[in-house]
Amino acid sequence: MKKAGKWLTILMAAALTTGALSACGGQNNNNATGQVEEANKGGNESSQESAKPDSGGTSQDATQSYEDWTGHTVEVPKQPQRVIFHGETTGDLAALGVSPVGIMLSSVEGTLSEKQFQDAEDVGFPFNVEKAVELNPDLIIFGNSDETQYGTIAKVAPTVTFDTFGSLDERLTKLGQLLGKQEEAKQWLEAYHKQEAAMWKAIRDGGIGEDETATVFTMYPGNRLFAMANTGLSQILYSEGGFKPTPLVQEALDGGQGFVEISFEKLPEYAGDHLFLLTPVDGEAVNELKELEKGQVWSGLEAVKKGNVYTFGLLEAYSDALSREWLIQQLPKALLKSE
Repeated sequence: MKKAGKWLTILMAAALTTGALSACGGQNNNNATGQVEEANKGGNESSQESAKPDSGGTSQDATQSYEDWTGHTVEVPKQPQRVIFHGETTGDLAALGVSPVGIMLSSVEGTLSEKQFQDAEDVGFPFNVEKAVELNPDLIIFGNSDETQYGTIAKVAPTVTFDTFGSLDERLTKLGQLLGKQEEAKQWLEAYHKQEAAMWKAIRDGGIGEDETATVFTMYPGNRLFAMANTGLSQILYSEGGFKPTPLVQEALDGGQGFVEISFEKLPEYAGDHLFLLTPVDGEAVNELKELEKGQVWSGLEAVKKGNVYTFGLLEAYSDALSREWLIQQLPKALLKSE
């Protein structure tokens, strides 16, 4: 059940709507609101102190006005010390050398960045406000646009919404602004893009053309097949100098979709010159993906006939910064069949 829950979080978080997430977390929020209000009456003095500027500075010196993803203007500390990050790209913080006090643990379990966050506390999914109060944060970064949850969470500490499905450059730049790590973000992105450009050059030199297309697929329990768009491995495949998406995947990208659920019969319409399979976490989905690969529709795809199929674990092919660094090393090996 734990793995199935993690898989649900990973795949479906991109498509959560306000209503759906509110339904999941409504009871949790109602209970938490009472605790937040009680703390604000006098039991949360230490939390209030943590947001105050250091002696010798003014309030204006210690804070900055920040407009978040969904339009809130929030006064946040310029150098936050106790950060809660609740989103899918937690590994971004490790790239900037930031150790949060609280995270959505399911976003890192089994991933390349899990060891980086061993000291962070789990604030759950949906967001557990009671746990957040205990952690006494001075900044909460909330990767969702749900206004109902935001209203409750913002009572704990300065809270900003954050698009964890934005581009790598957008995320790192904004995190640099929020966490007082602007220079670190700039340097990391410069180094990353040099490595990325070198990777694509090596792939092109290896004989893969600039106009070739690629598609990423994965399976969810119940024979639910997904073509991935603006999330995970697809983000690097469709980056500058990379593969072209097929027309239907391009439509999903243009619509800002993280993924599209498709029927098996639609596979040929989505499939590109190169196919990437993300091995699911859930055992049922793993077996269903194997059955798909045995079927006539899959076997009839041109990319399959040519051997242009590559497999990565779902938990390896994340969107976060640390996973992207790893993928830069692994993609040439897979595509060029090298060691």
